[in-house]
Amino acid sequence: MSVFWESFLAAMNLIFSGDQEVWKIVFVSLGCTFWASLGACLLGLPISFALAYREFSGKRILILIFNTLQSVPTVVVGLFLYVFISRRGIFGPLDLLYTPKAISLGQFFLILPLVVMFTLAAISRLDRRYHQTALTLGASGWQAALVVLRESRFALVAAVCAAFGRGVAEVGVSMMLGGNIKGFSRTMTTAMALEYDKGEFVMAVALGLILLLVSLILNFSLSQFQSHRGEQ
Repeated sequence: MSVFWESFLAAMNLIFSGDQEVWKIVFVSLGCTFWASLGACLLGLPISFALAYREFSGKRILILIFNTLQSVPTVVVGLFLYVFISRRGIFGPLDLLYTPKAISLGQFFLILPLVVMFTLAAISRLDRRYHQTALTLGASGWQAALVVLRESRFALVAAVCAAFGRGVAEVGVSMMLGGNIKGFSRTMTTAMALEYDKGEFVMAVALGLILLLVSLILNFSLSQFQSHRGEQ
């Protein structure tokens, strides 16, 4: 237990002393996940609406694919993207490999299925008359979609929180596509794995505490947002 408390206290000192290496890792990690989540929401929401309100051939197959991709291992996503963005890959000339952009790209593909399926579930539970009434009253397709979004906003916030949580906590994509380069593409999870392998637990514990804090903030924000629902 003494080793644990020593590591814990040293980790707290690292965090509150403003250690540059620790906070650089945190900002890189949060930044990559933020852009991945933003991209997944911008693309995932229209896809969800199309799946909910449009009929087209292959719709059931597409839903099945997104359902399957929700549980795909992160290393599988990392492997396939590595093939495409490596020097000999199709997108090799873009020099994405071992950069924060590559991490964001990997996380985007990892969390997009979550956003699509969570949003689809939220929209599907909503009475379709909201959408139909808005169209009847002269609303455009986008305006009707905004009405649906507003009515299902609580479930959508939960979807975004779940997607961000999965992105910021994954290891495989960040390690394979980011390369864990110090001061450049090192994220909280890859740094924790590296420090553990080196037997240096202080940095790993510090980053683990910050990761837990991020998770706590996400869940607290979600619970606060949903509590307003009960008051309405």
